[in-house]
Amino acid sequence: MLNLFFAGQGAQFPGMGKDLAEADPEIMALFDKANDVLGFDLKKLCFEGPAEALTRSDVCQPAIFTVSMACHAAFRKRCDAPAAAAAGLSLGEWTALCAAGVLDFETTLRVLQARGKYMQEACEAKPSGMISIMGATPEQLAAICEGSGCTVSNINSDSQQVISGTHEAVAKAAELAAAQSVKNVVLQVAGAFHSPFMTPARERLAEFVKDIPFAKPQIPVLSNATGAFHEDDGEAIKAAMLRQVDSPVHFSDCVKAVMAPGALFLELGPGKVLSGLIRRIDRANAVANVQDTATLEAALPKVSA
Repeated sequence: MLNLFFAGQGAQFPGMGKDLAEADPEIMALFDKANDVLGFDLKKLCFEGPAEALTRSDVCQPAIFTVSMACHAAFRKRCDAPAAAAAGLSLGEWTALCAAGVLDFETTLRVLQARGKYMQEACEAKPSGMISIMGATPEQLAAICEGSGCTVSNINSDSQQVISGTHEAVAKAAELAAAQSVKNVVLQVAGAFHSPFMTPARERLAEFVKDIPFAKPQIPVLSNATGAFHEDDGEAIKAAMLRQVDSPVHFSDCVKAVMAPGALFLELGPGKVLSGLIRRIDRANAVANVQDTATLEAALPKVSA
């Protein structure tokens, strides 16, 4: 059973996608199409950086999407094994929907450019941040949130969650976690994603997508907002994707929904962040990733095994 999982924001790095594009004119054409749609040289930013430009949400989101779709295209040129499900982390869920035929490549690019812009502007309007909490009990996590004013943004596994708040709240959360000997890492992000700080971005995105039709998915796609499968109704999918902007990401539940003997989780896009999270949820989970020619060659035998 093949499960396709698509990378989320934070996985970006200069040089991503270049190897696959230089090896295949059709893959390179995806980047050229992205340039035309977006109106700036996304290809150069992906291939050369600088890293600072790639971290902006309005650049990062369409960039990771394009690279992830390039990885998907390269994989599909070599393997036609049917996928049982598709999913992603945050913006990666949009990539999953595109791969499942809910939206086309150009439309998804435009949506993610707008989504990234609105989220970046929300970050700048009300400065905020995120902190990863590792190994906390549910009681400890609740105490950290209550004592700091932070809210849960990502449930990545039973042992790793991300919480969000003002910079002062994040600093207080780090202090409370350390006092309980709970490992924590303040994340280098633009703001408090998947929290009430992003509600203005959700409201603006709702206006942007209101007239965009969402098709029935050709393969089942998992929802970050619920941790369960999206409905087949396009308007219901649209509503869930809007909720995703300012509500917690239930990534762990998405993984658990498709865990089964013989299942392979194939991460598509830059980096190996999702592969690590999926293995953390259950060490028995089989993972592979495709981000360049070498990883594609390594993944193909695992898919056909």
